[in-house]
Amino acid sequence: MEKSPLLPLPPGCVVGRFIRRYKRFSVEMLLDGRNVWVHSNNSGSMLGLTQAGVPLLASPAASPARKLPYTQEAVWLAQRAVPPLPGGTAGADGPAPGRGFWVGVNTSVPNRMIEAAFHAGRLDFAAGYTQCRREARRGESRLDACLTGPDLPPLWVECKNVTMVEDGVACFPDAATERGRKHLRELMDIVRCGERAAMFYLVQRPDGHCFGPADVVDPAYAALFYAALDAGVEVFPYRASVSPAGIDLEGLLPVAPRPAGL
Repeated sequence: MEKSPLLPLPPGCVVGRFIRRYKRFSVEMLLDGRNVWVHSNNSGSMLGLTQAGVPLLASPAASPARKLPYTQEAVWLAQRAVPPLPGGTAGADGPAPGRGFWVGVNTSVPNRMIEAAFHAGRLDFAAGYTQCRREARRGESRLDACLTGPDLPPLWVECKNVTMVEDGVACFPDAATERGRKHLRELMDIVRCGERAAMFYLVQRPDGHCFGPADVVDPAYAALFYAALDAGVEVFPYRASVSPAGIDLEGLLPVAPRPAGL
């Protein structure tokens, strides 16, 4: 019997075909022969994941009154294409059956995952901590999570979703992000105050073997990432498995060696 994922997807999920992305937060999907608009909460570029015709996994809106009836959860990424087989049907080339995987693009998942994984005892870095507060305030800032426990310093965590992999390296961000740079600076300030601070990167695809900042996409973020590491900010890149049943937490990925000059 298969185990249930830490974050099950709700009943009523559908698989359609991606048509196009419109103004970043809306996606047009072909479902049962009709065009349907789907909400996307992903503000990144979703580099390599917006090809017309790819399968798209969407969950139903919690409220039937919502304008867009579905939320984009994942996109299917084919691993390779096969040439037409001898004697096969013309135009039969395309993704080999089963040769691919779902890439989770819902950016609310990492915040929910850290809470679910904490309560399931799946986070080694949280040993000894007894409480997990999401959307926790610290002064004028609000961070994604704060872990607390007896005789332990608070552990403040920012969560990020990772959908880009280059040459086996899971990379963040996939678009320049001033907000992401701000979060790194805030975590560095927390460490200077004597508390723990960490980045929790959730890699929602299986082909990343290590993690690193996307210095080609956002060089300033990459420089701050390594400055934060040097300052004592902890980094925890976890791989997740994504399926129509839900999202589960897999192993911790190593951080890739620092490139020269960073």
